[in-house]
Amino acid sequence: MLFQNRHDAGCRLAAALQAYRGRQPLVLAVPRGGVMVAAPIVAALAGELDLIIPRKVGLPGNPELAVAAVAPDGTVLYNQSVMRALNLVPADLKALIEGEVAEIKRRLEVYRGHAGKPEITGRVVIVVDDGIATGLTIEAALLSVKQANPARLVLAVPVAPPDTAARLRPLVDDLICLATPVPFYAVGQFYEDFSQVADDEVENILEKYKRTF
Repeated sequence: MLFQNRHDAGCRLAAALQAYRGRQPLVLAVPRGGVMVAAPIVAALAGELDLIIPRKVGLPGNPELAVAAVAPDGTVLYNQSVMRALNLVPADLKALIEGEVAEIKRRLEVYRGHAGKPEITGRVVIVVDDGIATGLTIEAALLSVKQANPARLVLAVPVAPPDTAARLRPLVDDLICLATPVPFYAVGQFYEDFSQVADDEVENILEKYKRTF
């Protein structure tokens, strides 16, 4: 095990992110687990916390097969190898993508209430999750954030496979990944405690570190 729990992983990431203290970074956490990791980072950097929710787009008959991923603003990243193998074109996924965007908006309202979106342009933005496997959904999230022109885009995760980390590195200004172990089967294998995170835990952390800038 590399990490005791998500809080431990967040504390270790916070130590690696100290260069951003004093720059009022915006930390965008992927719920639910990423919010638990983000909490000690926001506290250590005196930052601002908000959410980004990317969603996998699965096929109706095989929802676990990720054919695409979508971000809250509608940015879509297609899994080109799966699209080719199944002879699909983007238009085939239109209804599925719209459904996932609607679910993203529903979840954001549950967590955020009626609070508006945070300002990204010209800011240091740190995207945080509790780990990355294939990286398709987090890549969609990064592409979405980049379109808003942050001053610096940082991806901070405790663990990811080496090939995924290498693929994501060119998309950001700074990649902080504490471990890239092999073999890599699932994010949870590197945590002593990787228990499910409840919605109210997410809401409590958001309330504690809600945007004040």
